[in-house]
Amino acid sequence: MNVPLWIWLAVLAVILVMLAVDLFAHRHAHVIGVREAAAWSAVWVALGVAFGAVVWWQAGSEFGQQYFAGYLIEKSLAVDNVFVWAIVLSYFAVPREYQHRVLFLGVVGALVFRGAFIAAGSVLIASFSWVLYLFAAFLLVTGVKMARQRNEHLDPERSRALRAFRRFVPMTDAYHGQRLLVRIGGRLVATPLLAVLVVIEVTDVVFAVDSIPAIFAVTDEPFLVFTANAFAVLGLRAMYFLLADLMHRFVYLKTGLALVLIWVGVKMMLKVDLFYIPTTISLAVVATIIGVSVVASLRATRGQGRAPVTGGAAAPFRVASAEETAALEPTWRRRAGTTEEVHVGR
Repeated sequence: MNVPLWIWLAVLAVILVMLAVDLFAHRHAHVIGVREAAAWSAVWVALGVAFGAVVWWQAGSEFGQQYFAGYLIEKSLAVDNVFVWAIVLSYFAVPREYQHRVLFLGVVGALVFRGAFIAAGSVLIASFSWVLYLFAAFLLVTGVKMARQRNEHLDPERSRALRAFRRFVPMTDAYHGQRLLVRIGGRLVATPLLAVLVVIEVTDVVFAVDSIPAIFAVTDEPFLVFTANAFAVLGLRAMYFLLADLMHRFVYLKTGLALVLIWVGVKMMLKVDLFYIPTTISLAVVATIIGVSVVASLRATRGQGRAPVTGGAAAPFRVASAEETAALEPTWRRRAGTTEEVHVGR
């Protein structure tokens, strides 16, 4: 698949424009309701499907199916990512009106990190074909591990990234709007929202280690790998606000995701030297596994309503008063004569 540079640039431009539109639409902090989340989810899914239709039309059905298989895999694995976000945001007791901004920054970081992983993976596969065996083995082990630990969830308190952040970065005990950094008493300190962003970015890197090899099992084309990842990740924020309060109902989803990882691991191992499983079959298998796990989950939990994920705050974080926020010094310029000490949380 020969993709000219201008097409890469055009796709990147579309992504940047959509990010700008999303940021502008949510420039004012507010609680995002189910209706708004559903509308934005529809927009992001429509954009991803429309791009796949263009690939199918311009490059043929094989590449079109490869894109949709990759997009479905990434979108499915993203649901587990959404659940982790819910745990992290609940753990830090992040006010709902501040959640979109930190998730927006998390998605931007995810796009950058995943782009780097995809570039590195493409170079490795092109240079050393045996790397596919390592990817396949990793997917199989990860799938089995996920199936065995399907009832276990992330504990932010045990996060090494969070422990390191607390040790080296001074942090206030209050949220000051959507600010990540504030200056108090002449000292630049982090707000709890920056700690949340760090934990989210680190967890997304961990998820990318699983999802990037998985998509290489259905397509070797870097352009399709990147675009399928990008369009799946772009809709993560809306998916979070739509599904976070329903995660307790997806009781069999993790088992389904584990089976998807095992399936793509087997497919990758077979295609190296033995047998190539057609993309149509791969797409059908992935869609069936995810569909059955979702339907079975909803049937098993029918009658249950929305219930937010609960978790204790990492520290007695609070929302700063209007007077405290108004008294903040300029973040990047010290106010003359400030010598008072700042109380920071650890």
